[in-house]
Amino acid sequence: MVTQRTIETAASSNFMMQSLGHLMILSFLWHFTSGYSERERVQDLMSRYPLIDGHNDLPLRLRILHNNSLSQVDLHNVSKVATDITRLNAGRVQAQLFSAYVMCGAQNKDAVRLTMEQIDVVRRMCTEYQDFELVTSTQELKNSELRHKIACLISIEGGHSIDSSLPALRMFYQLGVRSMTLTHTCNTPWAESSSKLYSYYRRHQKSLTDFGKAVVNEMNRLGMIVDLSHTSWDTAQAVLNHSRAPVIFSHSSSYTICNHSRNVPDWLLLELKKNQGLIMVNLYSQFISCGDEANIPRVADHFDHIKKMIGAESIGIGGDFEGAVSFPQGLEDVSKYPALIQELLRRNWTETELANVLRRNFIRVFEEVERVRDQLSSNRPSEVQIPLRISAEPLQAPLKDNKQVFYFEQSEDNSLKKRNVSNECFHPEPCCLVSRGGMYSFSL
Repeated sequence: MVTQRTIETAASSNFMMQSLGHLMILSFLWHFTSGYSERERVQDLMSRYPLIDGHNDLPLRLRILHNNSLSQVDLHNVSKVATDITRLNAGRVQAQLFSAYVMCGAQNKDAVRLTMEQIDVVRRMCTEYQDFELVTSTQELKNSELRHKIACLISIEGGHSIDSSLPALRMFYQLGVRSMTLTHTCNTPWAESSSKLYSYYRRHQKSLTDFGKAVVNEMNRLGMIVDLSHTSWDTAQAVLNHSRAPVIFSHSSSYTICNHSRNVPDWLLLELKKNQGLIMVNLYSQFISCGDEANIPRVADHFDHIKKMIGAESIGIGGDFEGAVSFPQGLEDVSKYPALIQELLRRNWTETELANVLRRNFIRVFEEVERVRDQLSSNRPSEVQIPLRISAEPLQAPLKDNKQVFYFEQSEDNSLKKRNVSNECFHPEPCCLVSRGGMYSFSL
């Protein structure tokens, strides 16, 4: 016989089940709307403060894949790369520093010519596509945002591109170059690289020579941003002590989080803070986790640590897409930047801090570089020349028995075809490029 107690127990159980069901639905809806709200918040923030990305090597990939033949590629959708116009827009990238990079094997050979060819391809892509706009000043950069354009800034990656010539540096400025890293993976006769790959131009002292100081002085006078990514720590410190304008690390991360020599140690971050400069965090997995695999939380660890050391006002983003072979899960191409900003919001970064990281910090540095330029406007162009005995030091052959050499040859369609190789060379790895009558050799 069913008792009143049984009925009450059953009713109570049914009520509890219904209540649990309602709670589960509410929980699901809360998580769904919360996640949606986070994404909306990121999109709103990045629509108001779109990203200025400090480093991208698309021009290098265009050379390797298409021999700089822009007529053969649609930059709205490009295969085999992580960067194109469609994905830049999806990632809320409003300004991009594109690298004019030539490999160290061209030093004291045809580096100047090859650099001019890379500048040419940047200028062409940023003037032939209406989505892009070539800019050379902070005012032009701000105006491009108002016109809803992707601003292009040209950066030279590696001081070997100027062939130890201040006139060459000045001519590059006239062509639109607004920043230059002082070294790449090779030393120059006047500055030291963080890499120990090449044995030439090594020195036990004066990591920045008198001529190196003259290069920094002339960049200050011109209004060209000094970039310390790839330099040795000693060279970076010497530049920070010497430069009258703020400097940047356009694509470097925290050495404390990942102890790679390309990253920046805490003591050097503190020097950068005194200079009022900027470190733009690199996303290459080897610089994030010191391994081939990384994730967004690990990237955020770099941001958290640098903020702890020198504040959010000294941080930017320099993805290094197209210049590296592996990126963190969830940050595989330039369209994924909002995922990083979402992670930082979850870590209680304020919208003001993120607005600074996304663009305002870089604009502040660029404006100060221009202010120093204006202060030095009465100075005449430097006529300092590097001593011949230093610049004429014979280069030791960078190719060694334990290094693998790749050869690319120009095919009938003008693309570069690999010959007898199965891997491609990406420039964060030890490699060099030398042109020999249509043949390009890469060494790892």
